[in-house]
Amino acid sequence: MRRLLTVLTAFALAGVAAAADIAAGEAKAKEVCAACHQADGNSTDPNNPRLAGQHRSYLAKALRDYKSGERNNPIMGGFAKALSKADIENLAAYFASRPSSLGVKY
Repeated sequence: MRRLLTVLTAFALAGVAAAADIAAGEAKAKEVCAACHQADGNSTDPNNPRLAGQHRSYLAKALRDYKSGERNNPIMGGFAKALSKADIENLAAYFASRPSSLGVKY
């Protein structure tokens, strides 16, 4: 039973990931996110986190939390409130697909 649940969960998550439109996420990122996080998500400003290469589920949850107010940041809250559910999934998929400029230096 546990294995069946694991398989069904994997298929459900794959469906969510497949439903995301990376091209639409890229377009929205250029429109909304690029000023602070760079178009590819590799911000060079230490005040704005790098989004490229982050886990899709983490990015989507963070945006949902900004939108709901559970995560409190006036700037991000304002941007996130204007995003639809599809925008959030598309942005998360896009930034997760981008290579990060972070690396180990030791």
